[in-house]
Formats: sequence, C-alpha cells, structure tokens
Amino acid sequence: MTLQGWLLIAAFTTITLALARPVGLWLFALYEGRRTFLHPLLGPVERGFYRFSGIDPTEDQGWRRYAVHMLIFNAALLLLTYALLRMQALLPLNPLGYGPVGEHLAFNTAISFTSNTNWQSYAGESTLSNLSQMLALTIHNFLSAATGIALAFALFRGFARRNATGIGNFWADITRVTLYLLLPLCIVLALFYIASGVPQTLAGSVDVTTLEGIRQTLALGPVASQEAIKMLGTNGGGFFNANSAHPFENPTALTNFVQMLSIFAIGTGLTYTFGKAVGNVRQGRAILAAMMILFLAGTTVTYWQEAAGNPVLHHLGVAGGNMEGKEARFGIAASSLFSVVTTAASCGAVNAMHDSFTALGGMIPLINIQLGEVVVGGVGAGIYGFLLFAILAVFVAGLMVGRTPEYVGKKIESREVKLAVLAIAVLPLIILGFTTIAAILPAGLAGPLNKGPHGFSEILYAFTSAVGNNGSAFAGLTANTPFYNGMLGVAMWIGRFFIIIPMLAIAGGLAAKRHTPEGAGSFPTTGPLWTGLLVGIVLVVGGLTFLPSLALGPIADHLAMIHGQLF
Repeated sequence: MTLQGWLLIAAFTTITLALARPVGLWLFALYEGRRTFLHPLLGPVERGFYRFSGIDPTEDQGWRRYAVHMLIFNAALLLLTYALLRMQALLPLNPLGYGPVGEHLAFNTAISFTSNTNWQSYAGESTLSNLSQMLALTIHNFLSAATGIALAFALFRGFARRNATGIGNFWADITRVTLYLLLPLCIVLALFYIASGVPQTLAGSVDVTTLEGIRQTLALGPVASQEAIKMLGTNGGGFFNANSAHPFENPTALTNFVQMLSIFAIGTGLTYTFGKAVGNVRQGRAILAAMMILFLAGTTVTYWQEAAGNPVLHHLGVAGGNMEGKEARFGIAASSLFSVVTTAASCGAVNAMHDSFTALGGMIPLINIQLGEVVVGGVGAGIYGFLLFAILAVFVAGLMVGRTPEYVGKKIESREVKLAVLAIAVLPLIILGFTTIAAILPAGLAGPLNKGPHGFSEILYAFTSAVGNNGSAFAGLTANTPFYNGMLGVAMWIGRFFIIIPMLAIAGGLAAKRHTPEGAGSFPTTGPLWTGLLVGIVLVVGGLTFLPSLALGPIADHLAMIHGQLF
C-alpha cells in the first residue's frame, strides 16, 4: 500500500460526499415535480410525450397500479430487446454483418438489461451490431436506471405522505428522471469521454499498422454515449468484452476517476433527497454515513490484500503486490477502489479482472453484492434496499426499548416488517438455491475454469451477481451455455422484481398512515447509535447468511493459498 493509493481513496470519498447535496437537491426537485432551468428546453418534449401516449401526469397512482404499470413497461422493453437481438442480421447499422443472437443468449441479455444487471455472456464487439448496442442496450441503460429512481421516489412518498392513497405517477417519474437528469448529464459525460479519446462513431472497425508493422483490425462503435449512461445509471455493461479495462472505454486515470464518481453520484445523492422528502436531512445523512462505513471497510480490505500480493509467488522470488488481471495504467490502488465501487453500487463495470484478485481481495466485491447491493447500491435500488434494512433496524430497536417501532414519523407494524423480511430473504434464497443446483448438475459443473474452492467461488459469484443485479463476474466461468443463460436470466428477473413488489406494498401502506411525532421514548434515528445499528443489521441479516458459502469458496481458497496451493 502506498501514500498515493490512500490519497486516491481519500480524494474519491471526499468528492463523492461533496456531490451528495447538490445531486440530492436536483433529484428532490424532480421528486416534487418542480420546474427547473431545463424546462424551457425540455418541457415541450415532456408534454408532447404525455399527449402522444395519453398519459395524465397528475394522476396519483396507488401502489398496485404503480406496480402494474412498472411491470408492463419493463415486460414490453424485454420483449422488444429480445426481438431486436434475434432480428439483428436483418436490421441496419450492422457494418460487420453480425448474424442473429442465439435464442438462449438473447433471452439472457434481454432480461439482463431490463433488470439493470447488464450481465454479459458475450463479447460485445464481436456479437452485437451498432443498432443493437444503441437501441437494444443503451436505451435500456437509461430506462432501467430511471425505473430504479422512480421506485425510490415512490417509497420516499410512502414515508413522507399522510393519510394518502397514492405514491405518485410511474410515467411522470421515469419521464422526468430521464429528461431532466440522466439525458443532460450523459451528454456532458459523453463529450468528456470523446475529448479523452473514447470513440463515438457508427463505423464498425478500423485497420491500423502496429509498431511491429503488423496489420490489425480494431473494433469501433458508439462507445462514449454508452459509457456515460453505463456508469451514471449503474448499469455496467461494456461495449467491449474487457469493459472499462479496455483503453477505448477507459483510456486514462482521469476517465477512471470520473467513471467511479459517476457510479456513486446518484446513489449518494438520493440519501439527501430522502432526508429532504421526510423533512429531516439528518435522516439521509445517517444512511449515507452507514453506507460510507461499509464502503471504506471493504475498500481497506481489498486494497490491503491486493497490495500484499500472492505468497506463493513471493516464495518464488516475485515480489510486490498482485498485478495479475490489472491494467498497468491504473495499478493496484485504482483497480482495488474501482472493484469495491462497482460492486457496492450494483454497477458491475470492471477495470480489472475480479477472478484474478487474491481470494480475500475478490471476496469483498462478492460480499458487497451479498449484502443486498445497499452499500450505496444501484440508482434508486440502493436507497430503497437500505430502507428495508432500516425498517428491520427500527423493529429491533423497538423490541429493545419496549415500544412500537417508529421511523421518520411512521409506525412500523407487523405488515411492514413481514414485507421487508420477504424482500430481503429473496436474495439469499435464490443465490444459495441456484448455486447449489449449479454445483450439483453436470451442466453447472462444466462452467468453471478452475477447480476446488475457486471454481465454487466462480459459480457463487455468478448467481450472486445475477440476483443482486450487479453484472460483474469471476470471468473464469463459461456462462454462454443454455444452462447458465437460462438460470442466470431467471435469477436476474427474480432479483429485480421480487424485491420491488413488497417494497411498493410497504410504500402504499406507509402513505396511508398518519404522522406520529417523535416522543421522549422514541428511538433516535439520526445519530451515531442509529448509524451503528444500521451497519450491524446489514452485516448480520444481509451478510451472516452467506458465511458458510464464503467458507467453502474464497475463505478456503485463501487458506489453501497460504499453504502453497493455488486453484
């Protein structure tokens, strides 16, 4: 570990925290439907969309109607994406003449991008046309991210409203988020990436002569525009197979830093938005503090393990940290930080190969996802996931003080606790269940490149990433098979929508309740004690469930490495 590495981590954390308030204020304006300085330009577009589609943006939808519209919208996008991928060979903007995407791969990819997972069982530059990259995938990056933020707004309204029957309008929420937040920021980011050397062209490739005098064909395409929303929307799917390790996606240390900031910007900003929505910004700060504690703890362990290196190589006279699978232009510190950021935020983009990390260094990204993707989390999904843990935390606190639990002025009763437990239990149930199936069946065992505990880690990471809607991988797993494309596709759909429905039910129930002022016996939910309780609940409820599987995978892998055995 170096001083430069720690300064990088400190600078990233400081700027991330500084961005939380301005981003949160902008999100709060969209949450309330206020007029912004972009309305003179984009307001006619918004109103035209409502008129064309016959939507009344003033309609206040109950949670069931909100959920139905959200599900119909996402199901339609899934079917459209599947059709585009299957008909790719017949459509324009296919300069390299790629054929149709196979049935099981198209199924997996359509669900992957609909669910904001962006798991990729293929190499984008050798599988998809420019039209597929733009129309099937990049548009999904906008709309799946907007869906997550809209759902967070719905839960915020549940806490903020009193004696209400509605939690907002799904169509108005995603339209405003897309037009006034994601689109403008992505234009700015895309221009920055283009200026930094990221390609943005409809050409399929270019022939160049290398320094050795060899002719080589380099894949090109509309990369910068996809790169911008891929990070800002915590989507993560790369134009190239190497993702953000590829110099055409992430050419410099500065673009690497901006990409990490983009991943965290909206997730941290939503904590401030939540505080504004419930009338007490300290509530949001407490959640952000808990997120940052978990994030910095994970970053410290990963950086420490990667800087320590592999003792087996040290015995062979190879000194230094673990640079396997890392780009020399980034080094250990930036690669370690990126791995924690992308898995803490449900992004899944990578600038280094997680499968090449040390056993414990690779375990932290795995744990980040297993905690429920709430350590900042995906845009929208992170904050509403964390609020589910907050409901459990106030329930535990209520048991300790002998009072009905309350949170931000709403009584938390058995219905809310049961629904929160149901939503949180989906993650370990599907991850461990599907991992067990894959570890038993021959089709599942054919996937891992490595044997022993590391091979098990590759399977465990795949289903953890799918259910957690992250999308990163231990890339030693051969996933482009009917078995894994099918199983991972189902896992991604369950991981996204089986959590959303109980969450919206909680929002609807809370909105109908009256406000209960804090009393002398109320458990405080803004100070260090509350932050510590939140961290503890996330670690115990979210993490302890996976300890046996971690013992079979990365922990056993680490112990074997100490004794000189590698897998």
